[in-house]
Amino acid sequence: MKKVCALIGKYFGVIAVIFLIIGMTLPTSFSWVLGKVGGISVLSVLLGVIMFGMGMTMSVHDFALVLKRPKDVFFGACAQYFVMPFLAYVLSTIFQLDPALTVGVVLVGTCPGGTSSNVITFMSKGDVPLSVTMTSVSTLISPIMTPLLTYLIIGQRISFDPVGMFLSILQIVIVPIALGLIVKSFLPKLADTATDYLPAVSALAISFLIAGIIGASRDAILNSSGIILLVVILHNCLGYALGFFIGHLCGMSWKKMVALSIEVGM
Repeated sequence: MKKVCALIGKYFGVIAVIFLIIGMTLPTSFSWVLGKVGGISVLSVLLGVIMFGMGMTMSVHDFALVLKRPKDVFFGACAQYFVMPFLAYVLSTIFQLDPALTVGVVLVGTCPGGTSSNVITFMSKGDVPLSVTMTSVSTLISPIMTPLLTYLIIGQRISFDPVGMFLSILQIVIVPIALGLIVKSFLPKLADTATDYLPAVSALAISFLIAGIIGASRDAILNSSGIILLVVILHNCLGYALGFFIGHLCGMSWKKMVALSIEVGM
């Protein structure tokens, strides 16, 4: 079983592509991912399981080290809220998107990365504690930064639910990771055994999410303009590259640069 789990973790990229194809060709096959069981969101449970697994691979000491270098978190927040929003506006201008699409692209750029950046950082072997801390900080300041930047860049006022976003991060990220840290601290042998299987569990959970989300969005993807897809792809790819470059300029380690790159690009 360990060998199978190791293979799943190693070839996660290939598995993710396979599930993406399944989502496009059989859009209803993973529709349960976006449903509810007993009133509980399956998607939230899957993300919570992934975060719980992350918690068991970390320690409180890791977060203490992050807090000793608040500069890294500061640079992450600055990159998140200045690189992506203005990059979104520049790309929308270059490709002459209509006002409605420009608003959408800029709004995506001004929103924090959320749990997805933590998951991808974990799978990419980046600095997960730094990623989680940056996500938490960017989420806490999002009630101010997201509406403000959206208004400054394109002059559009938006409604925003900061309380709902904070509660979502608390339930899906903070609580599961805290539980994982507790298990790691009080049941270290169980945590060490679980780490042999966690990459596979996370890889499968993410693959299910990919298939479910792609399946639900298939018609929109197929009906969308190629220019829009190009803008979205360029927005993310340039965000990753600029995030990595900023991390390099700030003298960060490789793992920290990976975390910053993903946090910015997401």
